[in-house]
Amino acid sequence: MDKHEHLEEVQKKAEVLIEALPYIRKFNRKVIVVKYGGSAMENDELKKNVIKDVTLLKLVGFKPIIVHGGGKEINRWVSRVNRESNFINGLRETDEDMMEIVEMVLSKVNKSLVNMIQELGVKAIGISGKDGGMLKAEKMLSEGKDIGFVGEIKDVDPKILFNLLDNDFLPVVAPTGFDENFNTFNINADDAACAIAKAVNADKLVFLTDVEGLYRNYPDENSFVSRICVSEADELLRSGNINGGMLPKLRNCIDAIQGGDNLENHTNGDRKQGVGRVHILDGRIPHCLLLEIFTNEGIGTAIIRDEEVGTKL
Repeated sequence: MDKHEHLEEVQKKAEVLIEALPYIRKFNRKVIVVKYGGSAMENDELKKNVIKDVTLLKLVGFKPIIVHGGGKEINRWVSRVNRESNFINGLRETDEDMMEIVEMVLSKVNKSLVNMIQELGVKAIGISGKDGGMLKAEKMLSEGKDIGFVGEIKDVDPKILFNLLDNDFLPVVAPTGFDENFNTFNINADDAACAIAKAVNADKLVFLTDVEGLYRNYPDENSFVSRICVSEADELLRSGNINGGMLPKLRNCIDAIQGGDNLENHTNGDRKQGVGRVHILDGRIPHCLLLEIFTNEGIGTAIIRDEEVGTKL
C-alpha cells in the first residue's frame, strides 16, 4: 500500500468516527438492553464480534445489559444425557430434571460470556433472574396444558441491575426466575429481555436474530422495513402478514415501547416510561450492533415511538 492509499484508508476511518459522534453524544450514559441469541451464539467468530460490539458500547459511554438464551446448547446437553426434548407450541416441556439441565447450561453460557467480556478489559457480572429477586414468575400454560417449569414474568425488580450499572459493571443475565414458593422457572429470553428493558426504562432494546429484520410480506425483499413507528407496527401485527417466530418478537417490541409501568426513571430524564426504541438485527452480520447504532442508515429494523417520526437519531 502506497502513502496515498494509506491516507485514504485512514480518512475513511476518521469519517466513520465522525458519523458515530452524534450517536455517542446522544446515548452517553443511557441504557441499552441486548437480547443475545440465535446463530450469533453458535458461531465462535460471530460470538466474539457481538461481545466486542457490546464492550465497545460500554467503553464509549453506553450502559449495556446482555440478556442471553441458550436453546441450542441446552439441546446438546439434553442429548448427552440421553434425553429427548419435547416441544409443545414451541415451548420446551420442562420437568424437574430438565429444569436442572436448563439451569446448568444457562449458567455455563452466562459465565463464558462474562469471561469473554472481561478479557476485553470491561468488568462484567453474570446473574440469573433469580438473583436479587429480579424476575418473579408464575407457571405458564400452553393452550391449557401444563408443560412444567416454564414461566411467564409477573414482576421485575431492577434494583440489582441499577446497582451493577451504577458501579460500572456490565450485567449478563440468564433468563430464569422463581415464583412465590421459590420454584425455579425457565423463561423465554425474548420475554425476559423485554421485561428487563421496560423495568430499567432502557433507551434501546436490541434483538439479535437470524433474519435481516422486519418484512411487511416475508420473504419479499422489497417489503423490508428499515424504520417503522409503533402504531404502524401494531397495524402490521394485526394485518395477519406477520407469522412464525417474528410474531411474538414483534409483540414484544410493541409492548416494550408502550410499556413501563412500575418503574422509577433512573437514567432517562423526563422521557416517557417504556423503551425508547427497539431494533431487530441480523446477528449473523459481523458488527451488526455498531452498524445499526452508529451509522445514519443502519442495517436492521428500528421501531420508534410515534412522536419520533421525522427525527434522524
